[in-house]
Amino acid sequence: MTDKLLITQDDGIATLTLNIPDLRNPLTDPDICTEICNAMEWLNEDQSIRCAILTGAGKAFSSGGNLKHMRDKVGMFEGDAIAVRNRYRAGIQKVARAVWNVEVPLIAAVNGPAYGAGCDLTLFCDIRIASQTAVFAENFVNVGIISGDGGAWILPRHLGLSRAAEMAFTAEPIDAQKALEWGLVSQVTAPEDLMDASMNMARRIARNPPRHLRLTKRLMREGTVSTFDQLLELSAAYQGAVHQTADHEEAVAALLERREGKFTGN
Repeated sequence: MTDKLLITQDDGIATLTLNIPDLRNPLTDPDICTEICNAMEWLNEDQSIRCAILTGAGKAFSSGGNLKHMRDKVGMFEGDAIAVRNRYRAGIQKVARAVWNVEVPLIAAVNGPAYGAGCDLTLFCDIRIASQTAVFAENFVNVGIISGDGGAWILPRHLGLSRAAEMAFTAEPIDAQKALEWGLVSQVTAPEDLMDASMNMARRIARNPPRHLRLTKRLMREGTVSTFDQLLELSAAYQGAVHQTADHEEAVAALLERREGKFTGN
């Protein structure tokens, strides 16, 4: 382990901080790729975690790729076409899969610029809350490359084809206010209020039954690739299971008794 991804916990909420601020938190660093993937695996395994927040240290959320490494063709950019392909598959693509498939609700607290793979990383999260200093750019063509991390799959799902194409073809950044207008983020805050707003959202989520949160997220993920009939069948199976849980009984009792539910994950 290194200190390139910081993790803290507070009452069922985990906060993950990309921590290479001097380089604007690049995602082409092998260590941080490994640590993000390991963190997602830990979130899946630790049933006490009900929600997580992902943010960046310093002034940027993530710059995406390390331009100097691209120029010098070192690190993940070293070697021939096959070598580069393999490093993408073993690095940033594993990150995209891990973040997309993490079971707990994941909030991106976007504290500053999110460029390229950094922009896409926010999109693989469930909810985005942006500081007024946040900037989003799908700027791969501006660097003379294409999106190698699944951005071409996730961006149109958030913005629709026309706006996704505008971002990807022009490579021009959009600010936090436009991101809010386009539905890319849920809210925009003053920089000093970002983590409080994100933690408030996490607490609103975490007060609900934890297993049911994870299954609800799984259904929403499956809905992006399933037919309506397939999703209905899976929903029926999940529903049969959750009706047998103690947390379901507690939730119904709490509503009838007009009190807050106390959920144990059972």
